[in-house]
Amino acid sequence: MQRFTVNIKLPARTLTGALSAPNRGAADWGWQGLIAYGCHSLVLIVDANTAQTLQVLERHKASVVKVKWAKENYHHNIGSPYSLRLASADVTGKIIVWDVATGTARCEIQEHAKPIQDMQWLWNQDASRDLLLAVHPPNYIVLWNADTGTKLWKKSYAENILSFSFDPFDPSHLALLTSEGIVFISDFSPSKAPASSGKKVYISSPHSSPSHNKLAAATGAKKALDKVKILISNEKPSAESVTLNDCLQLSYLPSKRNYMLLLYPREILILDLEVNQTVGVIAIERTGVPFLQVIPCFQRDGLFCLHENGCITLRVRRSNCSITGTPNEEPDPDPVQELIYDLRSQCDAIRVTKTVRPFSMVCCPVNENSAALIVSDGRVMIWELKSSISGRNVRNSSSSASPLYSPVSFCGIPVGAFQNKLPDLSLDNMIAGQGTNAGEEQLKSSFLQEVHLKFLLTGLLSGLPLPPFAIRMCPPLTTKNIKQYEPILAVGTSNGSVLVFHLTSGLLHKELSIHSCEVKGIEWISLTGFISFATSTPNNLGLVRNELQLVDLPTGRSIAFRGERGNDEPAIEMIKVSHLKQYLAVVFKDKPLEIWDVRTCTLLREMSKNFPTATALEWSPSHNLKSLRKKQLAAREAMARQTVASDTEVSSVESSVISLLQEAESKSELSQNISAREHFVFTGADGQVYHLTVEGNSVKDSARIPPDGSMGSITCIAWKGDILVLGDVDGNLNFWDLKARVSRGIPTHRSWVKKIRFAPGKGNQKLLAMYNDGAEIWDSKEVQMVSSLRSGRNVNFRILDVDWCTSDKVVLASDDGCIRVLDLSMKPSCFRMDEQDLIEPAWCPYLLVPRASLALKAFLLHQPWNEKYSLDIINIDYPENENIKNLLQEQLNSLSNDIKKLFLDPDFTFLQRCLLVARLYGDESELHFWTIAAHYLHSLSQEKPAKPTDTAILQEQLVNPLDICYDILCENYYFQKFQLERVNLQEVKRSTYDHTRKCADQLLLLGQTDRAVQLLLETSSENAHYYCDSLKACLVTTVTSSGPSQSTIKLVATNMIANGKLAEGVQLLCLIDKAADACRYLQTYGEWNRAAWLAKVRLNSEECADVLKRWVDHLCSPQVNQKSKAILVLLSLGCFTKVAEMLHSMRYFDRAALFVEACLKYGAFEVNDDTNKLIHAVYADYARSLKLLGFKQGAILFASKAGETGKELLTELKQPKEEVTQE
Repeated sequence: MQRFTVNIKLPARTLTGALSAPNRGAADWGWQGLIAYGCHSLVLIVDANTAQTLQVLERHKASVVKVKWAKENYHHNIGSPYSLRLASADVTGKIIVWDVATGTARCEIQEHAKPIQDMQWLWNQDASRDLLLAVHPPNYIVLWNADTGTKLWKKSYAENILSFSFDPFDPSHLALLTSEGIVFISDFSPSKAPASSGKKVYISSPHSSPSHNKLAAATGAKKALDKVKILISNEKPSAESVTLNDCLQLSYLPSKRNYMLLLYPREILILDLEVNQTVGVIAIERTGVPFLQVIPCFQRDGLFCLHENGCITLRVRRSNCSITGTPNEEPDPDPVQELIYDLRSQCDAIRVTKTVRPFSMVCCPVNENSAALIVSDGRVMIWELKSSISGRNVRNSSSSASPLYSPVSFCGIPVGAFQNKLPDLSLDNMIAGQGTNAGEEQLKSSFLQEVHLKFLLTGLLSGLPLPPFAIRMCPPLTTKNIKQYEPILAVGTSNGSVLVFHLTSGLLHKELSIHSCEVKGIEWISLTGFISFATSTPNNLGLVRNELQLVDLPTGRSIAFRGERGNDEPAIEMIKVSHLKQYLAVVFKDKPLEIWDVRTCTLLREMSKNFPTATALEWSPSHNLKSLRKKQLAAREAMARQTVASDTEVSSVESSVISLLQEAESKSELSQNISAREHFVFTGADGQVYHLTVEGNSVKDSARIPPDGSMGSITCIAWKGDILVLGDVDGNLNFWDLKARVSRGIPTHRSWVKKIRFAPGKGNQKLLAMYNDGAEIWDSKEVQMVSSLRSGRNVNFRILDVDWCTSDKVVLASDDGCIRVLDLSMKPSCFRMDEQDLIEPAWCPYLLVPRASLALKAFLLHQPWNEKYSLDIINIDYPENENIKNLLQEQLNSLSNDIKKLFLDPDFTFLQRCLLVARLYGDESELHFWTIAAHYLHSLSQEKPAKPTDTAILQEQLVNPLDICYDILCENYYFQKFQLERVNLQEVKRSTYDHTRKCADQLLLLGQTDRAVQLLLETSSENAHYYCDSLKACLVTTVTSSGPSQSTIKLVATNMIANGKLAEGVQLLCLIDKAADACRYLQTYGEWNRAAWLAKVRLNSEECADVLKRWVDHLCSPQVNQKSKAILVLLSLGCFTKVAEMLHSMRYFDRAALFVEACLKYGAFEVNDDTNKLIHAVYADYARSLKLLGFKQGAILFASKAGETGKELLTELKQPKEEVTQE
């Protein structure tokens, strides 16, 4: 903790505790790098790197059931900056869209009053980023504009919808998980509701299918699962075979197209949607721990699974090359043809109890190498994957799972052995993709290293324990203690420990286990020490064990304050420390009070049996310390004089006083230890007010005041200055002005007054009163109420305890397990994130103002400045105010050392830098753009000198293709290979005629005629298609013959297509090698994706490029408007100039300029006048946009590169400087 920097302004904040049951699925990790999760009706925002709570959003009135971060899949500029948007939904069906940085609600949405089942932001629209799709129970899906809160359309379905999943490869596809099965929607569009009611398929749960039960006895579960062929059918299953659909989750695999996973408690099924068939099963043995949740990865074909014991496991798909064996051997007669996911890593489980169980898991979407577990007791555990290169020789690995290799490239570009790299940056930098073929040659040239993965706990946030709480703020700030003051709150809990929180940061400072039963009250005796008391549950005589402990905070040492006393006696009701912290009054339930000396831990007086029991007690703020000090000074002077002067001189102070003082001084050097006289008042059961005086070790009874007839039994007293306030069981407050000797009774009509406290600070006469149903703040000078809080009316929680934090902030403990610091209005509110004092700075450029976050990005991208790499923005000419510059520097300083090292490394290439910045900013569209750009620019530069070392280059490309998660954007040879493997798997798994037919059709399109014929001949003679299939088989085998037959087939094909048999016509065209025509027809009939697929698997690169370029034109057309996808397709075709033109025309000036720079570095542009013109235009526009950000140095750099076009701009930029020098 920092000393000497006293921040007296405490931010309003909320300390949270355990979660409620509806919060189970409410968690999300955004591209912005932050985790959001629901806790009762609050939404917490946590920074994953530093494990700090950055924001608590409070506006919902009921428990939060879903939270979702907005997608960052768009181009960011000053008009659409990096901003933190979050949608949260609660049990009452209300959705709030937040601006998280300021803590304000952008809009509120309400349709029905039932809990939202699921919601997602739309990810694809180039046009709008504000669309939110939500499932309103029981059976509606509604598309909202989340910026304005308007409803765009609403559609109802026949069954209850449980959740949904978007197809990550096709924005028009959506799958709904319903109570009976799955509904596939293929005409989803933002502009209008889906017209059809979707294609419905039923799932029979793997455990209930009759075939399974018979087999299980014989061959064991694993074999049985292989045999369960059909789990998906279009007919409704018979009643006895289908139990309630116990599918927990459905989601598309983002790592490859048209695959879906279904999660059951004891297995995960992987479905191939082309044939609606299970092609992979991950089952848990009988003794294993069931699944709760699974998150499929995008960068690699892996799954993060959460189990019921809180263990997170990572499973990665085994690559096929290890199964098929070497080509010359006989293939294994029955290879286990299945998608197999091997367990690669698992983290430690948690102790699960009745109240502690895992609620949900979220995974970092940017890097996919860390997961966070949210536990029901309010803990957030952040687990990160770490990879280590295994030392032993790759060949003799004996483990059953095939080894994982590290990728050749880092940040998109192959790197040498000695280059700086940071393998743990992201999942695709940790393990090589499916395309990496570990053949013999590569293993010999051993640049593939085997890796092992393990989880490491890198962050832990813990919440408050379960209520009830007793809270007490440390003594207030004064001019005397300003040097060592720290705002500390002590929280007593039901399990006997006291938690000490530091309120500037909101972090737990210490947890002290002091008592063995529930802590009932805490009183501070100094800034570093307190007394707390706890009472056990009463026995049948109503007696308890009382524990009273004196605790020293710095050392954590605690002393039993009452010594051996405390067993089997009436319960302590309250303890009160006197104003000067000298004495302690202990009030019991049915036993006279005790007065103790705090400094010596001695009992001064135990009142006699006939003494009245106190119902309320308060120490007076007045005392005689000052007069005593004066006397003491006088005595010292006298003593000094006495020793010097002659004995005849008469001492001004009597010798007895001197001897007393000498005694006192010898006892203690501290002048504090003179016992000043203090008073306290208490009320008896009859309402009489007693006034007692304590001095040294004597307690004197001094006065009694008769009860006020209007008051009931007094429950609490507060005293400050000349004002004494009493509260009673009926909710009356009585204000006594001791100077003017008047009293005023105010009925608050709020029932029992539980506690009243004056605010700290000289002359501050505000009063905090706590009732059964809330709290109020009063001004005792004016005798009027300032603000009020009532459970059930303006808040949903009950208040358990209150106290003052500072002179203008109160702290409330409530039964939802939270402790809130609020201002005088007592309105629960969010705070601005930039007003927060963080112990550790967190990297989050989203918190900066838009201009600053974009300028910071430019600063990182265009290194080196002035010939040197540096992360000090202070010496850069950036004429914003110093404040912003310091914020930027703070952000740069908060980067990890590994990342700083990469930025400062001159060998770290430009493309890698672009990719790294995209990752740091969590910018999804940039990340995809630069991944593909880096891949194809690099492979282009490899092809250039392709004369002498032809094979080696091909080899590298074969080893390192773009991963299949980019689908159509991959290299053709790899795409073909993947499709063939897929059909092989479908063929092995086929079980019905329809399925076989689909396989045969695919094989024909892929050009695998021999196998297609085999499948066609399998049709049984009873089948209606028997004749047709037999003829087709004959046709396929004879087709390669003469010219006339070709023209006939072509004619038949075109007629078929014209008459609506598109698929059949395309097949015929493929048979006679007219696949290019087939693609053209497919495109004419709007089957663009199918055409692109066919072009990649059947055509040579020139013809394929033609087809894809037509597709690009279609994607750019205004009615489709998917320009960002079109750009990626052009990149994969190597049309770099066209990409630069398009980026420029879309006004993506920054991306265009960076891309042009990268192309020039790689020699990807033919230099001629046209390209030069384009380059200059791009640079000039980028310079203008940097000028707009106020980033002058960058603007000058690019204006000077822009040739003629940038001349004017350059002079304009350099102008003001000269004026300054003239002055």
